[in-house]
Amino acid sequence: MATEASNIAGVVRTQLWQWVGRLGAKFWTQWDELRHAAAVIGTVLCVGVQPRYWGRVVRTAFARQVLAIGFEPLWFVGALAVLVGISVVVQLTFWMGEAGQSELVGPLLVAVVARELGPVLINLVVIVRSGSAMTTELGVLRINGGVSKLEEQGGDPLLNLVMPRVLGMAVSTLCLTIVFILVAFASGFLFAAWTGQGSHDVLLFADTVSGAVQFKDAFNILAKNILPALFAGASCCIGGLGVTVSDGGIPQATQRALTRSIAGLFVISAVVSLLTYY
Repeated sequence: MATEASNIAGVVRTQLWQWVGRLGAKFWTQWDELRHAAAVIGTVLCVGVQPRYWGRVVRTAFARQVLAIGFEPLWFVGALAVLVGISVVVQLTFWMGEAGQSELVGPLLVAVVARELGPVLINLVVIVRSGSAMTTELGVLRINGGVSKLEEQGGDPLLNLVMPRVLGMAVSTLCLTIVFILVAFASGFLFAAWTGQGSHDVLLFADTVSGAVQFKDAFNILAKNILPALFAGASCCIGGLGVTVSDGGIPQATQRALTRSIAGLFVISAVVSLLTYY
């Protein structure tokens, strides 16, 4: 009996250590990927502020990315903003008025729509829509030899392929979020005024919202847009350029890149909120 109990205990210890080993390996893998993404972001930012690296090819690639990421989904972002404006802005305006707390409408709108919903929703749209396309495009270039050909011609993949995409995603995400916030506020105000649930004074509404915006709110909006977009752009570029047939090919690389990007979005948003308001 004692021998059997000892064998069971040994098996349990072995399985426990195996589980701890797999967990540790997973942790260090994620840590290495995080360090890689941080290195890419740091390099892109350092190179991006130097005009001599912005040649015609790089400028063209950057403009193409801004057009694809920041302009083409405008109709979808506008429709999404209208729905958010009608559902959130109208509800907050109505219930704060009912509760006799109309002075809290501005701060609540800034907190809910501008500070939280806007950055998260737009980053999700950009990651799902453009991040997957970015990873797939770079993966095809890697497999078809386009990256090797670029290097043979003296081109730098980081400068010509990565930097325009990472910076283009960050700029486009910020611009789309600004459009989202403005359209959400405008549509919410118009719908509330039309249904008689809110004030008809647009200047009063604008003054209430703008007066509620503090410096930390502006910083929060910028950080929650730019930082997740930089991380998502770097993760998608790393995933695309690191595609190998033996590692599952483009679909697996795209899935991993999107998973990392979405996880990074929520982690970064939570950290920024904690650092800014607590």
